[in-house]
Amino acid sequence: MKAIKTSLIFTIFIISLLLSGCSVLGPDFKGTEPQKFPTDWDANKTKKDANLEKWWELFHDDTLNTLVSKMYEQNLDLRSAGLRILQARAALGISQGLTYPQVQTLSGSLAGVRNAGNSFQTAGVNFDLAWEMDIWGKYARNIESSEATLYASVASYNDTLVSLIAEVARNYINYTTASERINFAKRNIELQERVTKMTEVQFNAGNVSELDMQQSKTQLYTTRSLLPSLELAKIKSRNAIAVLLGILPQDVDAILKKNKEGSIPEINIDNTFKVDASLIQRRPDLQVAELQAKAQNARIGSSEAELYPHFSLFGTIGYNTNNAGNNWVSAGDAIGISAGPSFSWNILQYDRIKNQVRIQDAKFQESLLNYNKKVFRAIQEVSNALNGYKLTKEQLQLNAKTIEATKRAYELSATQYENGLVTYQRLLSTVENLTKTEDSYAIIEGNIALEAIALYKALGGGWQIHTSKSYLNEKDKESLKLRGVDWGDYLEAEDE
Repeated sequence: MKAIKTSLIFTIFIISLLLSGCSVLGPDFKGTEPQKFPTDWDANKTKKDANLEKWWELFHDDTLNTLVSKMYEQNLDLRSAGLRILQARAALGISQGLTYPQVQTLSGSLAGVRNAGNSFQTAGVNFDLAWEMDIWGKYARNIESSEATLYASVASYNDTLVSLIAEVARNYINYTTASERINFAKRNIELQERVTKMTEVQFNAGNVSELDMQQSKTQLYTTRSLLPSLELAKIKSRNAIAVLLGILPQDVDAILKKNKEGSIPEINIDNTFKVDASLIQRRPDLQVAELQAKAQNARIGSSEAELYPHFSLFGTIGYNTNNAGNNWVSAGDAIGISAGPSFSWNILQYDRIKNQVRIQDAKFQESLLNYNKKVFRAIQEVSNALNGYKLTKEQLQLNAKTIEATKRAYELSATQYENGLVTYQRLLSTVENLTKTEDSYAIIEGNIALEAIALYKALGGGWQIHTSKSYLNEKDKESLKLRGVDWGDYLEAEDE
């Protein structure tokens, strides 16, 4: 008993000595370096974050709003991102658990022994406990890394949401653009059918050659041949939306039919719109990159801790008996207790550990470069989309004037052709121009919407619609519960 008391006093002394000198190794994360942004960007916050929260509602299209809402509820990629948050939270729990005694083992044995005609049973129970003290901050750095990884998984969820909203909107615009082009093509087919009949009348009257009549039919069939490819474009966009919503294509049709005219939704971004530089820094993908750098920074300290001795406390309580078959307690039973400090040091592997530290440091530097690269890419995306929107809008205005002039040219040439004042080639030229300019108008109109979508995506808009504390889909929650695994409170609020 005296030996145990002496050992306990020595253990307490060692603990006090070590804790008084303990320190967390490795560099502390100081954040990423401030970035320089284009001089024409606003340094102040734009009001209401430039309508980023629900930017798709600026199109004033109920069908688009419904599609985004259903995607948010059902998308499989978003559900997977939610499950990755759950995994990261569980991983953080493991890191936190390592700060408690790492060995907690209860073991027992029961054996029968026969000796010189006598038989008896032996039994033993042992409880072992060992705790490596976090003198150098290895476990603290592991927790820091796991926390950053958890927050990065949340930011990754937000980034996934931003991309998915933009993808739904983009495919919807492609769908309506194809519909608009089909409408223009059908109107031009009707016009060309009238021209063909007009040419046939002139041919039968002997006023034009068969060549004029065949050229008229060629133009008609060429325009008709556009319809199958445009219908295919609609089908592909519809199917892409179905995948994003996690539903069957026929179910998407029921939603798309709400837009009976199939018109391209319009959006108007003020010409005085200025990009808020702080919005770029709040982009989820940049948050992911910064948090990944923070997690990697913590791994440097965790690796450095391996260069120093590991101090542990251990304790064992054991009970053994040779009369298990009769009485569990007898004079021959033994109870053993041992406790004390221990240490280990990988001193002969110093170079290997040192190189591991170097690897972690180089990875951290790489993660900083990755963040900077993402910042430059964000600037590129915003600049491309903002200028693309403005210039494409100018292009549409010019195209509208072209259509107006082309329609007038067709009216004049058709009248003059009927009266024999111009050749068929003049009429054919105006018909071709009208078909091309109207088709271009629909394409440009769609491109304006696509540039606006690209702009709001580049600004990181849309993730703000997630207001729940839980990132798990309700269907996934139910599936996890049905398997009987004890999730505790993990299924309720993964971000806490």
